[in-house]
Amino acid sequence: MKVLGIESSCDETGVALYDTERGLLGHAIHTQVAMHEAYGGVVPELASRDHIRRLIPLLEKVLAEAKCHRGDIDAIAYTAGPGLAGALLVGASFAEALAMALDVPVLPVHHLEGHLLSPLLADDAPNFPFIALLVSGGHTQLMHVARVGNYELLGESLDDAAGEAFDKTAKLLGLGYPGGPALASLAESGTAGRFKLPRPMINSGDLAFSFSGLKTAVLTAVRARDLSEPDKADLAAEFQEAVTEVLAAKAVAACRQRRLSSLVVAGGVGANRRLRERLDDAMAKIGGRVFYPALELCTDNGAMIAFCGAQRLLQGEAPRRGGAFAVRPRWPLNELR
Repeated sequence: MKVLGIESSCDETGVALYDTERGLLGHAIHTQVAMHEAYGGVVPELASRDHIRRLIPLLEKVLAEAKCHRGDIDAIAYTAGPGLAGALLVGASFAEALAMALDVPVLPVHHLEGHLLSPLLADDAPNFPFIALLVSGGHTQLMHVARVGNYELLGESLDDAAGEAFDKTAKLLGLGYPGGPALASLAESGTAGRFKLPRPMINSGDLAFSFSGLKTAVLTAVRARDLSEPDKADLAAEFQEAVTEVLAAKAVAACRQRRLSSLVVAGGVGANRRLRERLDDAMAKIGGRVFYPALELCTDNGAMIAFCGAQRLLQGEAPRRGGAFAVRPRWPLNELR
């Protein structure tokens, strides 16, 4: 069964074709970073218009890579939420119309479920059950994943997500968009410890996160003095150490709580090199292991949507034919049905 995946929840347009027998046949991503950079963040209307321009060329590119034709598509999965309403509507309407034209079933998919399952695309994939750490610009959550479709929220951020804190801190340091990768790059040349930043809720006894206070602590440090470039690098390094230390501590605590040795990490922040080092070291100390998606699949992509849709179809979920549809810009994963 060949499942086409469509992702358009924010500022990446992703298309992929997944075969339940042969694996990922092809995928393509277009990022809008260059377009939004001038505005310092994502402009929803511009994002939606760009998705419209990109979907058909990306579809043709993926089909060519997979050596397939549109008639070879057996089903279509698309991101129905959460995300930007206009951007979601572009992908949903494209997928629904294509499904009607090809007379194939269509399946709305939860964006975060796609991230949760993306490490399963690797040749060396984890077995169920496992703990999943979702870290992105919009979400920081710890989930217990029993099987496809069975997810339990263990803890999440009470305010800013980790990726959001990275972006806002980068802006405070005068770095460009997207802020997370820019801050991580600057931190490479800095020394952590010279500035003293808090590790929010690291000893709270639960699995919740909070990063808004950490961002405020950076703001206080920035206002206290005229920072030189070495100062900014040191502050970036300390910020990165604080965030990754908290994430690693909470992830290990979740694994211990549920007596599991497999940790899956997904989402854009999962590409952060320092976070990977900390998680690998922390899990090794308890005899566990961390599983990551390929770096190119850490950000939003169609491959995870195609794979997620395929797994749900294999689990017996009934798809529907293209027609009336709705998107859910706000869609808690615990409401997934």
